[in-house]
Amino acid sequence: MKMPKHSDEDKALFRALVPEGSGVEVKPMFGSVGAFVNGNMFAGLFSPNIGVKLDPQGLEELRAIEGSGPFGPEERPMGGYLSLPASFSDEQSTAWVERAREYVATLPPKVKKK
Repeated sequence: MKMPKHSDEDKALFRALVPEGSGVEVKPMFGSVGAFVNGNMFAGLFSPNIGVKLDPQGLEELRAIEGSGPFGPEERPMGGYLSLPASFSDEQSTAWVERAREYVATLPPKVKKK
């Protein structure tokens, strides 16, 4: 499985789309970045795609938008996540990232393994 290289510009754009809030943090992962709330990932960068984790209704709505698609490696896309269309404006992307944050914030906090 080949992991894409991410430019500093890709990472800066991703960070700019992530809303600030209680329990929200952006962390490096596998040479990229992911956005987490209470330890659970709600958005990630798999260049050039930004993916979001949504509830079933949100996934259905996003899937219906032209340009959305699987998120992650082609041979093993991440379940529960979809890539945002490249045609989205920053405002549209921010709205979907916030929607993902709101959904994932309802999930039980991730307990760190010892």
